[in-house]
Amino acid sequence: MSNAIERQSSVTRRELLTVAAGALAATALAGVRSQAAEDNRPLIIDTHVHLWDLKKFTLPWLEMAPELFRRDYLLADYQQAIAGFNVRSMYMEVDVTPEQHEKEAQFASALDNQSGSPFIGAVVGGRPGGAGFGDYVATLKKLPRVSGVRQVLHAPTTPQGFCLKSDFVRGVQLLGKHGLTFDMCMRPTDISDCVALAEQCPDTQLVLDHCGNGDPKAFRKVSDADKPAAHDASQWRRDIEKLAQRKNVACKISGAMFHAPKGWTTADMAPVVNHCLDSFGMDRVVFGADWPVCLVGGTFARWVGVVAELIASRSAADRQKLWSENAQRVYGLSRS
Repeated sequence: MSNAIERQSSVTRRELLTVAAGALAATALAGVRSQAAEDNRPLIIDTHVHLWDLKKFTLPWLEMAPELFRRDYLLADYQQAIAGFNVRSMYMEVDVTPEQHEKEAQFASALDNQSGSPFIGAVVGGRPGGAGFGDYVATLKKLPRVSGVRQVLHAPTTPQGFCLKSDFVRGVQLLGKHGLTFDMCMRPTDISDCVALAEQCPDTQLVLDHCGNGDPKAFRKVSDADKPAAHDASQWRRDIEKLAQRKNVACKISGAMFHAPKGWTTADMAPVVNHCLDSFGMDRVVFGADWPVCLVGGTFARWVGVVAELIASRSAADRQKLWSENAQRVYGLSRS
């Protein structure tokens, strides 16, 4: 894997400054995509891709989800979404019924066998606090390309502090003993739980999904009656900074478009993304598109363009870390 990594190139700050502010994101995106047409295309490792086939899997949460998601999202759909980019991808679990966790893991592990598949790794569903989790982890270790486990912790039925129960903590510790990661998908008001979990699981690589679900509207004071801000900006900043002090935690630069206000711009995304980049540092951040959930706010291509613009003034080495290098280390992809 490591020998196949191509050097990341990106849009320069000078290029961005040559256009009007309203065209910045488009310019950044054009730079990324034009490079993708060349032999030495910049590599993007997308660490957060959901696929689901409703004929094979049951996703109970879809009953309350927007109509946009009540359909199949298959490999071919994702391949169309990333056309023109040099992308390798990681499957992210889709909260199937617990009885289907092993079936989902088998599916995710075999994604790379399909024609033209960009998938090189997977984070699968699991219940760290559940009975038989140790046996499940043993099963996962036999599957190629499974890097870790996730349990969504922001469901209405999941109270604050759920991930700090003793059985849950032991399950996350077990993942670390087996070289597997745990993705934390939390309410933005529950990030303090992540801090406590990280302190109790120092030998497990944890990944905070979606910039801690930071809501751009909380920072820009943008009015959106349909989607009010989900949290207080100041407390979120403090919680992110405290979590970033735990060296076993990485942050996934993803998810912000889901909370975006109507008519949003890159400037609306900047407070969330930049605070995570600055708090965690460029050695502990990874890129994720959160496709197809991102479609609530924009396409895969638009999110790449936003991130490209926001990191354009950083060094080429740091940009490469975010696009691909950190993901290889955090998720152990070079070992897959």
